[in-house]
Amino acid sequence: MEEFTIETFLANWAPAFFTTIFIIAVYKATQYFLTKQVKNQEGGSVLRSLILFCIALVGFIAIVLAIPMDSGTKGQISSLIGIVIAAVLSLSSATFFGNGLAGILLRSINNFKPGDFIKVGDIFGRVSERGLFHTEVQTEDRDLITLPNMHLTQNPVKVIRASGTFISGVCSLGYDVHHTKVKQALKKAAEEAGLEDAFVIVKELGDFSIVYKVFGLLKDAKTIITARSKLNSMMLNELHNAGIEIVSPNFMNQRQVGETVFIPKKSRVEDEDQSSVEEVIFDKADQAESIHKTQETVQSVETKIKENQELLKTATEEEKEKINARIERLNALKERMQSKIEEGREELKY
Repeated sequence: MEEFTIETFLANWAPAFFTTIFIIAVYKATQYFLTKQVKNQEGGSVLRSLILFCIALVGFIAIVLAIPMDSGTKGQISSLIGIVIAAVLSLSSATFFGNGLAGILLRSINNFKPGDFIKVGDIFGRVSERGLFHTEVQTEDRDLITLPNMHLTQNPVKVIRASGTFISGVCSLGYDVHHTKVKQALKKAAEEAGLEDAFVIVKELGDFSIVYKVFGLLKDAKTIITARSKLNSMMLNELHNAGIEIVSPNFMNQRQVGETVFIPKKSRVEDEDQSSVEEVIFDKADQAESIHKTQETVQSVETKIKENQELLKTATEEEKEKINARIERLNALKERMQSKIEEGREELKY
């Protein structure tokens, strides 16, 4: 048995020690470099995490192989590490790489961005985060739902257009009310709700009632929830103002009410202001949209800085002073916006 000495111990463990120091140095340097390069790029944190994970994995294997041990044991450990890595990759690669490729596909299509309203199946809300592997949606009850990107590529995604969308309201009325009178009242309700290009269709002729559907163009899609509520309220008001009961004929058959008309008296209390409902519900989505727009502005500022730097090459001395002053202002603006992005991202964490 070899006699233990300090010199022997240091000689045996020196490769593992220096390998560990080298891996830590490479990891920290890469982390610092990537943080500066991708901190204001959408999806940059995902790329950063992948690169750092690969460095950590390679470093771990290198450190294990550098530990002093006999060749047989080292071969067994290497085989075990290889088997574990192969098993993990084979079990998770389908979902992992599938979501990654789906994320790349969604970015190339670019049919929605943070802040947009989307509907996937029964899920409706605003996009609050768009990553390489998942998309986060903030719903009408302010909760957050994480959807794998594969789910979005395999199912139809309805995107509410920011330039405007048609919203609708439905009601069913008896055959005793002429359809032209109902259409006039519903169209006026849509106009009172602030909607444009309103129209009404007869959706269905039921056994006991007619189903009407009114449409109106909402220019500000961010207020879609408030607008739907307001449209329904205006439908109640205008139908009642026109003397039309919103009650099924079945109701009359079940209760003997004589000549009673079921139209409530007008209330002197004004409707509650719901102008800030979306601001409360979609707070994270609003913040994400603001960050996304600031990122786009930063990219345009960077383009202007590069253009001015190109102008410096052919400019005169007098022109160079003006161009340099312009570049300084653009850099200052860029720094302020980058600070705003960082503050916004910190707020999103809570």
